[in-house]
Amino acid sequence: MPPRRTFGQRWWGRAWVEALEQRAKLDPNRLPRGRTYARKGVVDQLAISAGEITAWVRGSRPDPYRVAIRMRQFSAEEWEKLLDVAGRRLGHAAALLDGELPEELAVQSREAGADLLPGPGDLRPRCSCPDSANPCKHVAAVYYLVADEVDADPFVLFTLRGRGRDEVLAQLRELRTPSAARPARAPEVGLTPKKAYSRRIAPLPPLPAVPGEPGPPAVLDLDPPARSGLTSAALAALAADAASLALDLLQTRDALADLTFAEDLARRAARPGADVFGLAAAAEVAPSELIVSAQAWREAGRNGLAALRDVWNPGPGPLAVARAELAELPGEVKVWRNRVTVGPVQLRYGRDSRWYRFVRVAGQWWPDGPPAEQPVDLAYPAEDASTS
Repeated sequence: MPPRRTFGQRWWGRAWVEALEQRAKLDPNRLPRGRTYARKGVVDQLAISAGEITAWVRGSRPDPYRVAIRMRQFSAEEWEKLLDVAGRRLGHAAALLDGELPEELAVQSREAGADLLPGPGDLRPRCSCPDSANPCKHVAAVYYLVADEVDADPFVLFTLRGRGRDEVLAQLRELRTPSAARPARAPEVGLTPKKAYSRRIAPLPPLPAVPGEPGPPAVLDLDPPARSGLTSAALAALAADAASLALDLLQTRDALADLTFAEDLARRAARPGADVFGLAAAAEVAPSELIVSAQAWREAGRNGLAALRDVWNPGPGPLAVARAELAELPGEVKVWRNRVTVGPVQLRYGRDSRWYRFVRVAGQWWPDGPPAEQPVDLAYPAEDASTS
């Protein structure tokens, strides 16, 4: 089977995970189950504001659990130290504007006493579940998914310490503004028109490599007119989605431009930080249906969504192989169309000739991991539902 998903693809996302697992002194026995929860896509409505993370996490009960995590905000003195470090080099602010967090900035701020990453006592979680452990598995799942948010926008770390992107950048611009007492810079000497036109034309540089992930949208200087019905946040979300779709086209060259409405809706809902409930309301679909569709899309794109919805007759050959593999599990093996079921585990044969694993959770079939070429790779028992 393909390797399990990891959290934190860029160094600052990984640094968040490492801080949780090492420096923040969280219970190491609780974190692995949180990773499992995070991989299964049971966290909804993840939101990050100044000093706080909130989310809903689905467990074994019908109603999801409410998770709220407070992170210690910086004092005025700590902010002064951090801004002093960030303002020393123009490259630090430029990197932040490009969605990058220089490792040197993170190290220097920690040495100055204004560590952006969480340390002992910085995180104070609350969960509505009955588990009194700190952290419970629901809180731990949220911790790991914050790594995706930090990956996408390192300003999340600044927000959790109390100040957002606009405020931090405004303060950095103020620090960089030269005072009247500074001497004016001498004008730069350029080329004369004659020299410019006499220069040899350099060959065009090679096209850059396809990036690994889409960049963040530009920050709007002004909000859209009130009568337009648009907001800066809505435009930023549309721009981020367009960048994500463009990257998919560059990386896969699949015909993603001809997505159906349902496929495009699942794709948008599967993006990290997506407002799944808002999308469901706008599309007039049930949130639970969209959450499952988004999980299927995360696992295998449009083929995963097709496995979730399609019922067809592939012929007896593939089904016989799956039936034999699932016979090792306790319970009666049932075969119907392209689906082979035993207890809470179901394998579905896709039109792409791959097998997809689903598990029964709260009366609904959920995609459970990426597809496989052979059913033997997916024929293992489901976790005990009583522990979820």
